[in-house]
Amino acid sequence: MTAPIEERIGGEQPLTPAPIGRTLGVARPAAWRLALASLLGAGTIGAAIGLMGTAAWLISRAAQHPSESTLAVAIVGVQFFGLSRGFFRYGERLVGHDAAFRVLAEQRVRFYRHLERLAPAGLPAFRSGDLLSRVVADVDSLQDLILRVIPPFAIAVLVGTITVGLVWVLLPTAALVLLVALVASATLVPWLTGTLARRDESDQAAIRGELTASVVDLIEGAPELAVYGANDAQLARISSSDRELTKVATAAASTAGIGLGLTTLLAGLAMWGTLMVGIPDVHSGRLAGVWLAVIALVPLAAFELVSGLPAATQTLQRSRRAAARLFAISDAPAPVPEPAITVAPPNRPVDLEIRSLWARYPGAPQPALRGIDLSVPQGKRVAIVGPSGAGKSTLASVLVDFLPIERGCVTLGGISLELLAETDVHSVIGLVGQDAHLFDTSLAENLRIGHRSATDAELSASLERVGLGDWLDELPEGLASEVGQYGARLSGGQRQRVAVARALLAQFPILVLDEPAEHLDLPAARALTDDLLNVTEGRSTILITHRLSGLESVDEVLVIEDGRVVERGTHDELVELGGMYASRWLHELNSGQGTSESLTTHVTGQALVGGTPERSSEAQLRERNRWV
Repeated sequence: MTAPIEERIGGEQPLTPAPIGRTLGVARPAAWRLALASLLGAGTIGAAIGLMGTAAWLISRAAQHPSESTLAVAIVGVQFFGLSRGFFRYGERLVGHDAAFRVLAEQRVRFYRHLERLAPAGLPAFRSGDLLSRVVADVDSLQDLILRVIPPFAIAVLVGTITVGLVWVLLPTAALVLLVALVASATLVPWLTGTLARRDESDQAAIRGELTASVVDLIEGAPELAVYGANDAQLARISSSDRELTKVATAAASTAGIGLGLTTLLAGLAMWGTLMVGIPDVHSGRLAGVWLAVIALVPLAAFELVSGLPAATQTLQRSRRAAARLFAISDAPAPVPEPAITVAPPNRPVDLEIRSLWARYPGAPQPALRGIDLSVPQGKRVAIVGPSGAGKSTLASVLVDFLPIERGCVTLGGISLELLAETDVHSVIGLVGQDAHLFDTSLAENLRIGHRSATDAELSASLERVGLGDWLDELPEGLASEVGQYGARLSGGQRQRVAVARALLAQFPILVLDEPAEHLDLPAARALTDDLLNVTEGRSTILITHRLSGLESVDEVLVIEDGRVVERGTHDELVELGGMYASRWLHELNSGQGTSESLTTHVTGQALVGGTPERSSEAQLRERNRWV
């Protein structure tokens, strides 16, 4: 069963369970709360044992028809133990769950922070659905560690010792019988169930992650699966994972039943054993008859101490597997490590300088950037163009600290990027990607991610700046309108404009726009690019695009190919040069825009004036196809 699952999760190697010490270390932040919960739990079990023992003595003594005053203390004791048991149990659950929720909150924040450090270059190793399972279901498994593993063992040791001591005072041989039965129940039975659980539940976390990933793929990729007729195959994959998870759950239930059965058997043997050694002592007069019921019934109550230990060992195995999957994330090195010593971020205005920049993706054999040079003083607008795979988005990733610098230098206001904390870099450079995420909430809440304290007037003004003012006025609920999952209720252009408006609210000194018009048709892309260039006038802006429409207004254009700058200059200079840029621009003019013959002739003439022979039609066609 292991091999198919590991193959389906992308060849991931089976994770060995996390060390017990490290797994238990997850609970360290709530240590004192766990100690208090264990004491309250000990009080609960102690009250149950006291209730059983006192009730047994009271019934036995009442059968002798003593005076009512003789039974008064025992009657009060029964009432006390009965009430205190409920209070102790309530306190244990209250404190224990408080500790668990605090630990879960701390762990989730910790893992989310590390995921932020890993994104985006470090996340392809994890499928989105499996990653969701790790951060939700596997973190939830740590709750069982805190509630069902640590306290039961602590309570068993504490109360078990006291109980055996009290029975020893009454009858040492009975105490020995009880001790042997408790030790066997607290060691041998949990060892057996733990061994079975290690075998049965070895793949539970991986199967659950695979099932979650498959369901997420089905939901998010439903249209594509339907188009390619792959719905049945995906449903079959989900059903297979579900059947395997059911097998694991059935095996786990069987293991729990074995543990409970053995514990019940030992409890019965302990009771009969104490009777066997107690009856002769009653006959000989060494033990009063009223105490015989006490030493016989106390073991039944005492075994509540160890009844949960077999299940606790199963839970421990499950938690170790879940912890291993979580540690695989937290131990994954961030693509860009935090500097050992950081400096304060630069004061505004901020100039950006890139000198001889080389960079590569983790594990890639070849660099994605090769010696890039660029100067962006405050207010300058630069366009980065080139064919797909040329390294344009890689440059954006380096600037926002998503990828490390292999060689060269990037400075912000004269300070090396490698000396700044990631949060400081993100406060200076804002990135609007081609797939900017919109959350399934209101338009206002999506915008306030850029500026939490922004007023409605500021939000409206920001939308007005990116050309969405009239659209906002037409919305019945205005800023309170829901955008849907991933902004599904908005068009592609509207989603990108909202993302830019959000970035403008954040007041980044430097704004990087990575293919903002990627998914739009040519007229919509031209309109969006024109609006973005208008709204960013006076702000340092790097526009990454493979479309050349509207670049006449930028201060400098860099043409990148294979990670190198092959052409640079203004729009007019590059058109006159007659190279890659001019060829692509001519192609855009002739495709889908109804360009007049005279305009085409003008462009061709400009290319010839620069002294560069016009390329052959076949060479131009090959070059245009590379940019598409």
